[in-house]
Amino acid sequence: MHSDGKMKRDMDLIRQLLLRLEAMDIRPRNSISPLTAQDIPVDGYTEDEIAYHLDLIIEARLIENHNGQPAIGITFTRLSWEGHDFLDSIRSLDVWQKTKSDAAAAGGFTVDLLKSLALAIVKSQIKTHTGLEI
Repeated sequence: MHSDGKMKRDMDLIRQLLLRLEAMDIRPRNSISPLTAQDIPVDGYTEDEIAYHLDLIIEARLIENHNGQPAIGITFTRLSWEGHDFLDSIRSLDVWQKTKSDAAAAGGFTVDLLKSLALAIVKSQIKTHTGLEI
């Protein structure tokens, strides 16, 4: 993905990892440990890229991680409240594509900005479909 050896944040990979983590069959108050980059492969990405992005997901507090590092294994319990909110705002592929396009046109983005932009797009769709303004 990055021939120069430098890791760059890839929001598509973060979205894919959150979707995969959310889909894991974990009973409430249980966890998967250790969970490594090998356990959640994503086509087109190396284990190092996945581990790096798991680190970013942890730093952004999008998942509950009680200890460990993605390269050697984390204890994954669940998505955090913020993780659920972020994922719900970008779950729709159409909303995600528009969100990325609009953010790129603006010249940059953060997780918070992407979430806000996605929510604005969803609100616009709700208004179009229902006539209600939220």
